[in-house]
Parts: sequence; structure tokens; C-alpha cells
Amino acid sequence: MPRALALALLASAAIVAGACSGPPQEPLKLDGNMLTVDNRTKEEWRRVEIWLNTYYRMTADSIPPNGRFQTPLDNFVAGFGQRFEFRRMQIRDLRLTATLPDGKPLELKKEFRVGGLDALKRRPAS
Repeated sequence: MPRALALALLASAAIVAGACSGPPQEPLKLDGNMLTVDNRTKEEWRRVEIWLNTYYRMTADSIPPNGRFQTPLDNFVAGFGQRFEFRRMQIRDLRLTATLPDGKPLELKKEFRVGGLDALKRRPAS
């Protein structure tokens, strides 16, 4: 009987622990004018480049394991010095590239939910 009780308690603890954890945190998170990059891995991300709308860029030397990098979107700069203007521009694409310690590339892309008129798909003419 004590063994059955121990197994029941262990199963209950596993269920409670699973219920307390939420969905996994996205590595690229937008909150208003702020971008947060969460490295929830055990590896350092080196030579980090973050691209906004494939035109504006921000770099960081590295993001440590379990580390975080934050920056306002207005800090993103294009090739000729134009700054991204959060109040006037729409975000359509957000990507991160980096190099892992073993030299392998890391690529992340933020998935955006389609909404508004973009959500309507045209039906082919019959």
C-alpha cells in the first residue's frame, strides 16, 4: 500500500508541475516599441544580427546562455543611416541570425498571425 500511495503522489506532482508551466517563451518578443530576445538555450549566441523588415538591422556581440537582449525598435538602422520609426512603420518581418560555439549557424524567424484584410484569401475564379 505505501508503494501505491507514493506512485499516486508522484503522478499528482507531475500533473501539477505540468499545469503550472505555460507555453514555451518565444525567443523573439515584441511589446510596443521594445524587442526582447530570450536565449533559453545552454549555448552562447555569437555575432548576433537582428533584421527588421529585411532592411533595418541591429547587432550584438553575443547573447549568453539563458540571457536576454532588449532594445527599442527605433534603434534599428538601415544601410544609409535611416532609423526605423515605430510610430510610423509597420513590422512585417523579424529575423535573427547568430553563430553557435561550434560554428553552426542559428536562424530564428518570428511568426506573425495574419489578421485584417491579409487574412482574407482570394478564391480562384470558377
